[in-house]
Amino acid sequence: MRRLLAVLLALALLSMTAVAETPAANWYEVFVRSYQDSDDDGLGDLNGLRSRLDYIEDMGWRGLWLMPVMPSPSYHKYDVTDYMDIDAEYGTLDDMRALIDEAHARGIAVILDLPINHTSTLHPWFVAACEALKRGDADDPYVDYYRFRDAGGVGYAPLEDTGWFYEEQFAGGGMPDLNLDNPAVRGEIEAIMAFWLSDVGADGFRLDAVTSYYTGDVEANVAFLAWLKQTAEALRPGAYLVGECWANLDTIAKYYASGVDSFFLFPASQAEGFLTASLRGRGAHAEKFASHYQKTLDAIGNGRLAPFLCNHDTGRTVGLVQGRKNLPACKFVEGLLGTLGGSAFTYYGEEIGMVGSGDDPNKRLAMYWSDGDMTDQPPGVTSLEYAYPSVEAQMADPDSLLNYMKAVNRARLDNPAIADGTNAFLLADGDLCLMRREAGEDACLIAVNFSATRSRWTATGRSLRTWRPSRERRRSKGVHCIYRPMASWF
Repeated sequence: MRRLLAVLLALALLSMTAVAETPAANWYEVFVRSYQDSDDDGLGDLNGLRSRLDYIEDMGWRGLWLMPVMPSPSYHKYDVTDYMDIDAEYGTLDDMRALIDEAHARGIAVILDLPINHTSTLHPWFVAACEALKRGDADDPYVDYYRFRDAGGVGYAPLEDTGWFYEEQFAGGGMPDLNLDNPAVRGEIEAIMAFWLSDVGADGFRLDAVTSYYTGDVEANVAFLAWLKQTAEALRPGAYLVGECWANLDTIAKYYASGVDSFFLFPASQAEGFLTASLRGRGAHAEKFASHYQKTLDAIGNGRLAPFLCNHDTGRTVGLVQGRKNLPACKFVEGLLGTLGGSAFTYYGEEIGMVGSGDDPNKRLAMYWSDGDMTDQPPGVTSLEYAYPSVEAQMADPDSLLNYMKAVNRARLDNPAIADGTNAFLLADGDLCLMRREAGEDACLIAVNFSATRSRWTATGRSLRTWRPSRERRRSKGVHCIYRPMASWF
């Protein structure tokens, strides 16, 4: 074997001709504005994204999460002005329908970012509410769409030319919070979900900032999420909902009581998450990883995990592992992510080692397809850096990060038990870890070597017999993951 960092595929690739009922094993998050331009205006758009579906399919992603695409005055589009349309910068509703249809033809599900804890201050609902208050009509129905009061306080912003204040948990963003207790607002949300699920054909939603629906009130948030899930299920059975619950493991576990399919596994992500934390220190890496992962499985129970390393709000993985000049470190942690069950999420550009931290625009840079094929950078970028070559260059390099991550994705598709099976640790000792993953008749073993030296082992019967480090010279630190069906080992 040429390198420590490798994924050995043991099966032929599964044919994916339709969107599966089970949520996809591999998801890809895309900021449309920075991905692919189709009309030479410098901005990424839906038709540009559609032109890259062959690439997305080939890379092994079977789910696509689009950051907000609805009309908005901001570049990030989390402050929506119309929940039933597409921002003109990105295209049209027909463009979205075409994208979804072609994605489905490739077996790729599509979910949309749904920020419903707040709107833009330019949304017609808020404009109508403000006009009513300015003329002294506090009984106008749209006033009750938001949370107004006649006194300020933490989380409240003043409404100009009135004595009123409105709740805005994302201070300074021009994003007033909706009154989610109002039956009329819930009726609007149900209509919005019906439009995207039934009319346009989306497969579900990424739910933005679920801890801010009712800030500080877990019970109320869980109850509202339960209503969202029940509503989505009635509209489209099997619709996939994944929530952004930026919290510790115990809190995330409570949110699963809502019935929402998944919540992003923040305790595994970023610099302090257990994936990177497992690699620090002088030893016992396998024990650290096994302890954190088992604690996660125990807490979440039957809920579907949604592990990730970074997203549009966090520093990118290259920075997390100090990997600008350390390709094995980048491969190491991406391979480790691939060993986790559930739906693994990858932020666009991670496959080529894109860099970004600090101000949000820095984390949302243009996708580096080639030297002559990139969108304009988002406004407000203060640090522009690409540590590794373009997609074009990495596709031609069999040892690239891109081809490594493709192999990881393909292994997860090839062995369904990795994402969907129950996990058991057969060994977690020092730098060596062996897991068994079973899902019905599908089963596989996952072997991970956290050390910087090769290891070889033999298995007899149904138990591990020996692990013996080789005498080869020490190489750069890496992870050696083997995903193989159970029968091939014994």
